[in-house]
Amino acid sequence: MTRTYRRLALAALLLALVVVSLGAYVRLSDAGLGCPDWPGCYGQLVGVPDEAHEIHAAEHRFGQPVEAPKAWKEMIHRYAAGLLGLAILALAVLAWRERGRRSPWLEVLLLAVVAGQALLGMLTVTRLLKPVIVTSHLLGGMSTLALLAVLVLRDMATRRAQAKVLPGGLRLLAALALLALFIQIALGGWVSSNYAAAICADFPSCQGSWWPEMDAHHAFTLDRELGATASGALLSGAALTAIHWTHRLFAGLVLVLAGGFGLRLLARAETRVYGQCLLTALLLQIGLGIANVLLQLPLALAVAHNTGAALLLCATLAATFRVFQRSEARQPYPAAGFTRHFQAVR
Repeated sequence: MTRTYRRLALAALLLALVVVSLGAYVRLSDAGLGCPDWPGCYGQLVGVPDEAHEIHAAEHRFGQPVEAPKAWKEMIHRYAAGLLGLAILALAVLAWRERGRRSPWLEVLLLAVVAGQALLGMLTVTRLLKPVIVTSHLLGGMSTLALLAVLVLRDMATRRAQAKVLPGGLRLLAALALLALFIQIALGGWVSSNYAAAICADFPSCQGSWWPEMDAHHAFTLDRELGATASGALLSGAALTAIHWTHRLFAGLVLVLAGGFGLRLLARAETRVYGQCLLTALLLQIGLGIANVLLQLPLALAVAHNTGAALLLCATLAATFRVFQRSEARQPYPAAGFTRHFQAVR
């Protein structure tokens, strides 16, 4: 890969982390509907209405008061996401030009994910923060981050010395930890998009009970509006409790799998640094989750919890990528006319 590609891929990865954090900030500061239209804001592609005549025209056209601080938060997020989309488009173009030497399909897939993200961003506004769309948008952002991390990790793997093959049991544990983490991120998105994070104000119990009253049926009905059941009734506190408690319980499974994976990596000299990074990110994320419950979701900690999930995902991906890496290509048959010993020397 060219130096331009490598630098652009790394810059896009860092920008994706910023976009994920900005998205969390917009959502958690209730600015998701700061702009009632898309892709512009009150009909403007650049900036938001700030002059008196612009504000008057916007309020007359859209039938709601202009809240400039919230609108700016949303637009800054959109600008950053647009810049990320252009960077990924450039990566796809560079990869397509090199298709004779390597496959460009990972970059093409990434470009398709970004296009889907743009559609979900529009639906988030037009469907008034419908939980399933908001959660899908969050998962799309995490998927974009993950694919960019794979691009960077793939480049790093091609430039370093061949690595030692690791046991198959470690690969299974890596896959289970990564799957559990992705499900946990989805559950966290469901908690956030339903505003269920503050329903349990104590830890480790919830509402003073180890098994509080819950309504799992309405909690996990996907096709419904924000704060309502599928029939249109108000979503009960028991349903919000079920959402929060499920996320908290599944965190225990992530702790076991990802923590076990990190400890296994820590025990091997060739993977110790991966284990250290993974366990550090895991403990940081757990600490942020507990702090958010006990301190009742301060904005800075809530955004940090979302960013921590992204960092934990990257750390787990890096460790998984290393575990699945093979040290050399295997030749099932020796070349004709040469002994195995000669081929080993060769």
